Amino acid sequence: MQHSLFYPVGTPGQPWGESERAQWRARQIRRRSHADDVVTRVDALRDRFDVDTYGTLDAGGRHYPLLAVRSRDWNRDLPIAVVTGGVHGYETSGIEGALEFVEQSAGTYAGRLNLLVVPCVSPWGYEHIQRWNIDAIDPNRSFRAGSPARESAALVALLAPLRGSVLVHVDLHETTDSDESEFRPALAARDGVAFEPGGIPDGFYLVDDSERPQPAFQQAVIAAVEQVTHIAPADADGQMIGSPVVAHGVIEYPVETLGLCAGITGARYVTTTEVYPDSPRTTPAECNAAQVASIVAALDYALAHR
Repeated sequence: MQHSLFYPVGTPGQPWGESERAQWRARQIRRRSHADDVVTRVDALRDRFDVDTYGTLDAGGRHYPLLAVRSRDWNRDLPIAVVTGGVHGYETSGIEGALEFVEQSAGTYAGRLNLLVVPCVSPWGYEHIQRWNIDAIDPNRSFRAGSPARESAALVALLAPLRGSVLVHVDLHETTDSDESEFRPALAARDGVAFEPGGIPDGFYLVDDSERPQPAFQQAVIAAVEQVTHIAPADADGQMIGSPVVAHGVIEYPVETLGLCAGITGARYVTTTEVYPDSPRTTPAECNAAQVASIVAALDYALAHR
């Protein structure tokens, strides 16, 4: 894979100001429709689930409803499961997987779990196939009080009343070739540092919370997904994306400290999924199915080990 030494916005070694952010924003092209691809599918669920509009995002002259799907018969005596997708809007299988789970599998948890599913946290990012939001901020480093990312702040507010009472939280992501060809170079340019090429794991993996690890839970999810798609191996240094592999297909981050979506619920069982849709060994449908399998395995394990 070829990489340019310099990202085409800004001056090497100098962090971006507002003019550089504006240049970057002008390069972004709307390539798909949140209304057609997400809102329409969520609307079709209203006969079986409650749908909340927990905010509205105004970005680029468009107005995006921020939508959450809830169990219709919410019961305070039942445990709560949260599923989030599309924190990075370009990570398509996270959005598709969340929607497919609700459409195909969520009904089986009626009377056993309260479900809250947010299929697309970052609709502007979805439409522009972009990791960042319109302000060149990564939402998945911004889930904290006073967040500069409006998408992140809205989700924090939605989930704040549930914090401490959530049993399981699954956050759906992808790691793609464009991470290395576009998004990491853009990050280095934005922050005025040198871009250092890395690698992309070939396959599915999970990110556990290093501050409150649940290794048996992670392995239950890996075992289920392994029936659907291949699990990423460690590299020659025993790592994936610069982090030590602590178990088959698992690395760890301090998710709350880093402001990651997986850290905002305080759930006992939490995981971040990562699929690799650019692998020649998989397909988009298989990636979506892997996301659904991870949700189902996570919920089933959490219910069995309450």
